[in-house]
Amino acid sequence: MKDTQSNISQFMTQLPKNIFSGFVVSLIALPLGLGLALASEAPPISGIIAAVVGGIIVSIFGGSKVTITGPGNGLVVVLLGAITTLANGDLYQGYIFTLAAIICAGVLMIIIGLLRLGTLSDFFPSSAIQGMLAAIGIGIFAKQFHVMLANVSVKGDTISLLTDIPKSIIGLFDNDSNAIVIAAIVGISSLLIMFFYGKIRNKYFQLVPAPMWIVLIAIGLSYYYELFSTETYPIGKELLVQIPDSVFSNFPTPDFSLLTDFKFIGVVFAITLISSIESLLSIKAVDKLDPLKRRANVNKDLTALGIASIVSGFVGGLNVVTVIARSSVNVNNGGSNRSANFFHSVFLILFVVLFQDQLKRIPLTALAAILVYTGYKLAAPKNLKAVAQIGKEQLLIFFATVIGTITTNLITGILIGILTTVVIHLILNKSIAIFARNLFKPNVLMFKEEESNTYFISVKNFSSFLNYTRLRKKLDTIPEDKDAIIDFSLCDFVDYTVQESLLGYQQTFKRKGGSFEITGLDSHGTSSAHPLAVRSLIPFSKKIKLGAKSNLTKRQEELQNIATDFSWKYNPKKNTNFSGIQDFMFFKQKKINYLNNSICDPKSIFSISDVEFSEGEFIARTLVRTTVLTIQLDKEIPKFTLDKEGLIEFVYKFAGFKDINIQGHPDFSKRFYLLGENPKNIKTLFTNELVLFFESNPYYHIECNGRSILLMGKERLASIKEIKALLDYGIRLEKVVSGIQYDQIVLKSLKIKS
Repeated sequence: MKDTQSNISQFMTQLPKNIFSGFVVSLIALPLGLGLALASEAPPISGIIAAVVGGIIVSIFGGSKVTITGPGNGLVVVLLGAITTLANGDLYQGYIFTLAAIICAGVLMIIIGLLRLGTLSDFFPSSAIQGMLAAIGIGIFAKQFHVMLANVSVKGDTISLLTDIPKSIIGLFDNDSNAIVIAAIVGISSLLIMFFYGKIRNKYFQLVPAPMWIVLIAIGLSYYYELFSTETYPIGKELLVQIPDSVFSNFPTPDFSLLTDFKFIGVVFAITLISSIESLLSIKAVDKLDPLKRRANVNKDLTALGIASIVSGFVGGLNVVTVIARSSVNVNNGGSNRSANFFHSVFLILFVVLFQDQLKRIPLTALAAILVYTGYKLAAPKNLKAVAQIGKEQLLIFFATVIGTITTNLITGILIGILTTVVIHLILNKSIAIFARNLFKPNVLMFKEEESNTYFISVKNFSSFLNYTRLRKKLDTIPEDKDAIIDFSLCDFVDYTVQESLLGYQQTFKRKGGSFEITGLDSHGTSSAHPLAVRSLIPFSKKIKLGAKSNLTKRQEELQNIATDFSWKYNPKKNTNFSGIQDFMFFKQKKINYLNNSICDPKSIFSISDVEFSEGEFIARTLVRTTVLTIQLDKEIPKFTLDKEGLIEFVYKFAGFKDINIQGHPDFSKRFYLLGENPKNIKTLFTNELVLFFESNPYYHIECNGRSILLMGKERLASIKEIKALLDYGIRLEKVVSGIQYDQIVLKSLKIKS
């Protein structure tokens, strides 16, 4: 009862901010809704209907907190293609057929949500998705650029529309129609507002979004001609927004007569696919923006979006998706729960009811300019540059998807992108057999380390978008306020999509107080200097040298930061000088391959490194990577090995070692297994201060070879958090050991034995 009252109280406290945020979002949603509908060859009001229905239904049934729903940019090309494909010469007929397809797609989205298939988005490689979005942007730009110049008669596919752009520009200068020229000037001016809006730093000016400024100026121009000019408004009705007088009474009836037609079925699947992808990408992005660090229930959201699309389709609206731009505006203006989405719908209804006459004064060229800018942002050159920096193979995937989408359709385009990614992965792995054999094998092992309460996940063989869902299922079970370590030491290949997804987990864990660290990628080759580039243990043809500052992994960068903080030296490169560790008992029966990621103080007292070694031979041979700390002492002390009781006695019994008990410390003798060749000298070394140090600190495997001490945690690479703890432990241990004084008899005994 108290929780319910607390939630209600919190809701009421946040209500004013959510109302205000909903109002600001509606200022953007109004022109975008009209523009997206017009770009799709649908009635302008259909975009507003989608935003209204989506806001109300998803705010009630959705699984996310701060997302905004409505018509999406990604669906423009799909809906335009659907309406023109199903039209048979009659665009209105194509529109009502498309409404039926939207309803069917809504049913499929409900099924996807109920079956918890939201993870299907993991099977789309990131570069292919970016290519698909760029292709959508090019399609929007190609179509709307002509409309922005008041040329609404141009038709055709994306390529022909792009090639006809110079004709529209030249035709504008040859046009004798004053109405066409003024409408085009309004369009070009609107585009300039979109581009330069962000450069104006006036806080009051910024209260009104750029699209709404365009609408207000365009409507103001109409009133100027009506009230203050002797001339009539030059822009004709054919270039103005058309809204029926009775918006809420004459809803169109969807036509399901093509239900079994292959073209219709293709449209349904295209709408479903793009709606799901756009929504899932937006939900993921908005989760990162949420100041309260909440994660959306994507399956619940997909179900709600499906219900909203069905309702929207029946009342003449476009399909409903989650939209990133309007959602980010919601967060930035204080939206904290789903009520902001609801209020954005309420304000849209008020706008349509109260300002129908004003909406009819908006030139199509102004709305087209907003969409031209939107298309440019989706396909901006900087996006291409960002993909190229990740790797040449990602650029190939990107272009394959873009070209495939433009020349065919969205579904074929994304399939081409997926196929291109698979082929590239096969080439990089240099073995179809290995790739095929490991594709469906379990490659993820997770366990919880009870002592440290850390979740450890080991990924083997290869990790790509094709099998990432296994890793994700494990990750989703880990509480985000805990510590998680993802180890790729035994993974031959890790693709860009996986690394990008893990970056999202890192950010989420960090926000919620946990730790999410990735280890084991330091020895992999990369396709570029980008931190998320494809990484492989199989050499690339032009492999970038590991250790270059620009190519360090995130873990290596943090190791470098540790060294900088201590004013120590850091060397990420592999080193085959094992003199510092090969004399210790632990490594005597093991083959050390190399050391890397070494941090060393200027006096060479402390040295911490990652070590790769192998155990066993032939089929029993296993490869292990771990992190060790060595401490060089300024004097000689007895040789000993200290470990947690019960862990290593079976290893050392064959050498004749027995557990050494320290008199007066029964708890220490019970908890630790202490070995050594000279029990008498060891007992002298283990003073009350040293025993208390070991009892009051975490367990480590500790060895002393006389002149140096080795410390090691677990037989895996340590996380940054663990390395800091190990380093702190070693520095304090060195102070304790250095402070111990031996009598002359013990020192003489040690010198004789040495």
